[in-house]
Amino acid sequence: MTDSVFNLAVDENKIAVVTIDVPGEKMNTLRSSFADDLKALLEDAKSQNVKGMVFISGKSDNFIAGADVKMLDSVKKREDALAISELCHQAFFDMTKLPYTTVSAIHGAALGGGLEFALACDYRIGTDSDLTKIGLPEVQLGLLPGGGGTQRLTKIVGIQKALEWMLTGKQIRPKQAKKAGVLDDCVPHSVLLKVAKEFAAKKKPQAKEPKLDNISKLLESNPFGRNFIFKKAKENVLKKTGGHYPAPLAIIKAVRACVELDELKAYKTEAEAFATLVMSSESKALRGIFFATTEMKKEWRNDDAPAISKTAVLGGGLMGAGIAHVSAVKAKVPVRIKDVAEQGISNAMSYTYKILDKRLKRRIMSKADVQLTMNRITGTTDYSGFKHIDLVIEAVFEDLALKQGMVADVEQQCQANTIFASNTSSLPISQIAAQAARPENVIGLHYFSPVEKMPLVEIIPHEGTSQETIARVVNFARKQGKTPIVVKDMAGFYVNRILAPYLNEAANLMLAGEPIEKIDAALVEFGFPVGPLALLDEVGIDIGSKIAPILEKELGERFKGPDAFTRMIDSRRLGRKSGRGFYEYDKKGKKVDESVYELLGVTPAPRLNKSEIAKRCVSQMLNEAARCLDDGIIASPRDGDIGAIFGIGFPPFLGGPFSYMDKLGASKISSDMSTLANSDAIFTPCETLLAMAASGATFYKKEPAEDTPIDDNDAVAVQTAIETVIEKDTQSSDFVNDDVVEKATDIDDVKEDKTSK
Repeated sequence: MTDSVFNLAVDENKIAVVTIDVPGEKMNTLRSSFADDLKALLEDAKSQNVKGMVFISGKSDNFIAGADVKMLDSVKKREDALAISELCHQAFFDMTKLPYTTVSAIHGAALGGGLEFALACDYRIGTDSDLTKIGLPEVQLGLLPGGGGTQRLTKIVGIQKALEWMLTGKQIRPKQAKKAGVLDDCVPHSVLLKVAKEFAAKKKPQAKEPKLDNISKLLESNPFGRNFIFKKAKENVLKKTGGHYPAPLAIIKAVRACVELDELKAYKTEAEAFATLVMSSESKALRGIFFATTEMKKEWRNDDAPAISKTAVLGGGLMGAGIAHVSAVKAKVPVRIKDVAEQGISNAMSYTYKILDKRLKRRIMSKADVQLTMNRITGTTDYSGFKHIDLVIEAVFEDLALKQGMVADVEQQCQANTIFASNTSSLPISQIAAQAARPENVIGLHYFSPVEKMPLVEIIPHEGTSQETIARVVNFARKQGKTPIVVKDMAGFYVNRILAPYLNEAANLMLAGEPIEKIDAALVEFGFPVGPLALLDEVGIDIGSKIAPILEKELGERFKGPDAFTRMIDSRRLGRKSGRGFYEYDKKGKKVDESVYELLGVTPAPRLNKSEIAKRCVSQMLNEAARCLDDGIIASPRDGDIGAIFGIGFPPFLGGPFSYMDKLGASKISSDMSTLANSDAIFTPCETLLAMAASGATFYKKEPAEDTPIDDNDAVAVQTAIETVIEKDTQSSDFVNDDVVEKATDIDDVKEDKTSK
C-alpha cells in the first residue's frame, strides 16, 4: 500500500497501527481517493487477521485537518456533490461494521472530515497538547458536515452542544472534548500510541447516551423540549445572519432529522443538504475568500528577512492597547508601551489583562500563562528600553507634525534598522517620512478597531520604503494573526477610501428626509453588520469630520462630508462615546435620537424603499473600489474583496465588492449608476466600469483553485469575517483611530461565546 495515504503495520498481538500520511503534503486531508484507499486498507487488514486497529497521523501537528477544498470547488454538478457525501457515508459505515475495535489516536487538528473520520471509530484518544483541536468548521465555508458529522456528533454530545459546535464552527480543546464524550481519554503525546493500542484491544463499545446535565436531558428527551430547542436555534440563526447564510439552517434541519427520522432518511437529509450547499453562491463566495487568504500568505513573504522580536507602541489609548495586545498575545513578543502619562500605560496594560482574565476564569488559560503573557508588556513615559526595539508602531491622533517628531525620536533612540510604522488612517506615509533620516524604515501599518477582533491590517509603503521593511512588517502582521494587504500610499488608502462615500451617501439620504433607522435597516438587510449611521456613531462623528477634508483635498469634491456634521459636533453629539449622535445610548442599548432631526433642520419624509437606499449607498462603494483598482491602490480585485470584507464587513456571502460586481455584471452596475447620475452627478460610473460594460469584461479570470484543506489556521480568517458580520453590535470599522470602541474581547472568547441556545 505504498501509494496510499494509509500505511499499515501489524504487531505481535495483531493490533494494526495505521499511519495516515498524505505524501508530500504538510497536512493530511481527505481527498477523492480516500474511499478507495480505505477500502484497500480494510481488505489488507482482513487478510492479516487483525484484532484491533489504531489510526495515527504521520504529521507532527495534525491528525486529519479536513477535506480537500479544491475537490469541493471543482464540483460542477449537484449530483457529483451528492456522490461525495454518499461515498463518505458508505466508507464510514464500513468502518463501524468491522468485527474488531477501531481507535483514532488524535494529535493536532482533527477538523471537518477529519473529525467525521474519527467519529466513525469506536474510540477516540486525544493528546492534551495545545495543538490538538477538534471541530466541524464546515459552516465557515457555507457548508454542513457531509460525512455523517451532523448525525454522529449529535448522538455523542446531544442536540444543543452539537448545534452549538456546528453552527459556530468552533474548535474544541481536548479536555472539553473529553468532558463532552467526544474523546474517550486525553493523554500526553508520549503515551498516545500506547494508550490507543490498549483501547484497540478492548471489545467494541456499546452505544452511550450523551453526557447531559439535568435540564438538557429534560429538554432533549421529549418532543416539546426538542421543538423548543430547534425553534430557538432557528430564531437565533436568523437574527444573527439575517437569513443570508443557508448552511446554519441546513445544519439545524439535519440535526433534527437525526432525532426524528430513521437512520437512512436522516443521513439522506444530510447528504442532500450538503450537495445543495456545495453548489450555492454563498458557499462559493466563502470558499473564494478562503482561497484568497491562502494565496495571500505566499505574497511578500521573505523567510530571510530579520524577524521582529521586540516591539514598542507609542500611545496607550484603545488602538495602542489593542496593538500591544495582539503583539504580546498572538505574536508572543515583548512590547514596550510609551505614553505621556502613567495612567495611559496602566490603561493599556489593563486592556490586555481584562481579556486574559476572562480566559482564565473560563479555564482557557492558566494563571501561569496569564502571568507569562503580561510579563511581555512593559511601559514607560520616555524612550528608555527602546534601544534594541525592532519595530515601533505609532498609534496617536492624526497630527502630521506629531508623527514626524516621533519618527525623529525613534531614529535617535533606536537602532539603525528599527522600523517606524504609523497606524494613521488617512495621512499619506510619504508625508510622515518626509523629514526622516532613514525613510526606508518608515511604513504605514493601519489596524482596524477593535484590533484584537478585526482580522485586516493595511500595510502602506511609500516610494522610499525598502523591500525588506515591507517583508518584515508583513511577516509580523501575520504573526499577530492578521490578514495583511499591501496598498498604495494615497489618502485614505483603500478601506477608508471606499467607506467614506458610502457613509456620505447615507448621511445625505438622512438629510433628504429618510429616517435614520430605515437607512441603517436597509444596509443591515443587504448584509452589512451594522448600518452606516450607526457605524458613524461608533467611529465618532468628529473623527469622520477630520478625515473627510483630507480625502476631499487629495481626491476631490466627491469626498466632501455633509456640512451638517459641524452642528452635531458643536452640540457634542459625537456618537456612542459621548452618549448620543444619531442614536441615544444608555445601559439598556440605543435608540434613535429624534431631536437630531430638529438640530439638522430635517423633516423625516420617507420616499425610497430599502432596496433603493441600499443600492445608492453600495453603488458609491463599488464605484470607488473600481477607482482604487484603476489607481493601483490595491494590487488585485482579490485584495480589494478581502480588504472590504475583513476591514468594514462587506457581506462575505457576496464575496466582496469585486466579486459582487462580477456577479451583477459591469453593464448592470453602470446602467443603474447612470440612471442615478441623471439626478446627482456623483453617481456617474467611473471610466473603468463603463469600459468593462462595453466589452463585457469581468474583474476576475477563473483560475484553478489551490489544493487546500479546511484547517484551523487558514479558516480562522473566514470565520472571523462571518463573525464580524453577524456580531452586529461590536462592528466598528476604523475610520477609526484611538477614540472608538469601548467593547473588546479576545477572538477566541468571541468564538466561545457564540451559541445556538
